[in-house]
Amino acid sequence: MLTDQELLRYSRQILLQHVDIEGQLRLKNGRALIVGLGGLGAPVALYLAAAGVGELHLADFDTVDLTNLQRQIIHDTDSVGQTKVDSAMRRLTAINPDVRLVTHRSALDADTLAAAVTAVDVVLDCSDNFSTREAVNAACVATARPLVSGAAIRLEGQLSVFDPRRADSPCYHCLYGHGSDTELTCSEAGVIGPLVGLVGSLQALEALKLLAGFGEPLVGRLLLINALTTRFRELRVKRDPACSVCGTPHA
Repeated sequence: MLTDQELLRYSRQILLQHVDIEGQLRLKNGRALIVGLGGLGAPVALYLAAAGVGELHLADFDTVDLTNLQRQIIHDTDSVGQTKVDSAMRRLTAINPDVRLVTHRSALDADTLAAAVTAVDVVLDCSDNFSTREAVNAACVATARPLVSGAAIRLEGQLSVFDPRRADSPCYHCLYGHGSDTELTCSEAGVIGPLVGLVGSLQALEALKLLAGFGEPLVGRLLLINALTTRFRELRVKRDPACSVCGTPHA
């Protein structure tokens, strides 16, 4: 049940007929894994905590650097030198002390990643490198956990939802294959702060829809954001039956 304090705290979203008491209870009982607490993970964690998601699993092995503060809004100047997990915990607890926080301060290998994904209801990939995204995707496919994937670099952003519980859903590998060894990171190519805030906020919205059970998640669709011209495009993405991650195995 929701307490009187919770009814008051979440009253504005409980007023929405798509959420209501039942949806808020599902959020309260929900568990989300956030992989990466940088530019994307910052708004994701803040909005999920504020919305009342009951349990947030925070995964990041990095520490806060001064160059992060231009876009990673969960951290502040006093956080420089701290682990991103500890910095995020301090901020999230201040926003909503009722949210349970589970931490992963070391890099997740195949075994620990599988266990971390199995322990939650939805995974949000907020990492900044292809190898992590591939590993997270494989773990989500193996454990049938929905994955909300976001990316942003320079002035371009992307967002999609991959839900292995649905037979028609592609996975990350269906869309991007083996990627590229020359892929740049934000530290090499740069990125504008509000863009990662926008993509991260949309990731949080998709996670709330999946957890509370309302709306139409961005499954089978890729949202492309051009921050330079403020234009949005949507592409249809189909599942690849021959995908080496989610495709049907052949005898």
